[in-house]
Amino acid sequence: MVIVQVNYRRPEMPKAEWEARYTDDRAKPFLSVEGLAWKIWLDGGDEPTAGGVYLFADRRTAQAYVDGPIVARMKANPDIMDLSLRMSDVRARMSEITHAPVPGLQLAAE
Repeated sequence: MVIVQVNYRRPEMPKAEWEARYTDDRAKPFLSVEGLAWKIWLDGGDEPTAGGVYLFADRRTAQAYVDGPIVARMKANPDIMDLSLRMSDVRARMSEITHAPVPGLQLAAE
């Protein structure tokens, strides 16, 4: 299992205007991303930051996402600044102990 963490600085604009961009339709394309188990959407609250944490089945599908069209659109979007992407392997046993929401951890530990 591999985590991809994406962080960026969003444009300075009223929070309500930024929030209006987050419709259910914005989340739906992620349902068809190969190997993606889940995505947690991040928001900086009063800070103009946002991002996401993604759990992928393996490094191949995580890398395909990072190299794919969704991230390419983010890189080309002038409203997204200081984009950072980080990929990390999941430490399954330690994550299981701390009750991480990772599918299959109990099966892997047994």
